[in-house]
Amino acid sequence: MSATPSSPSSPSPSTVEALRAVPELIVAAWAEHDADRFAQTFTEDGTLILPGDVFLTGREEIRAFMARAFAGPFKGTRVTGRPVSLRSLADGVAVVVTRGGVLAPGDTEVTAERAIRATWVLAKEGADWRIASYQNTPIAA
Repeated sequence: MSATPSSPSSPSPSTVEALRAVPELIVAAWAEHDADRFAQTFTEDGTLILPGDVFLTGREEIRAFMARAFAGPFKGTRVTGRPVSLRSLADGVAVVVTRGGVLAPGDTEVTAERAIRATWVLAKEGADWRIASYQNTPIAA
């Protein structure tokens, strides 16, 4: 993973580690189908953009959507994502790009039709990094 900050100094190793950990928070919340924990990973006014014209703003809207999804189309699924790049944009703002996707029940690897690349805009709030905006795009043509 590359770290290409816009400022003259590179993020510290602890900052890089903290940024890389944010996608893992989503993976863990998804594994437990915990919509509350999923939403808490976002800033209060964070956005979640998904294929199919899904555009959500704010933790409550994200929480409600994920609660319905975990009870419906995402029931029994898991998600995976591995950071492939990281950039510091300014103090307290970074972009992480991941590659991953949704694992259907019984899957051990992401299928081509479920593979995605995602962009995470992260903002530091106190000691925590949170998702200010998340968007993913299918990789398969």
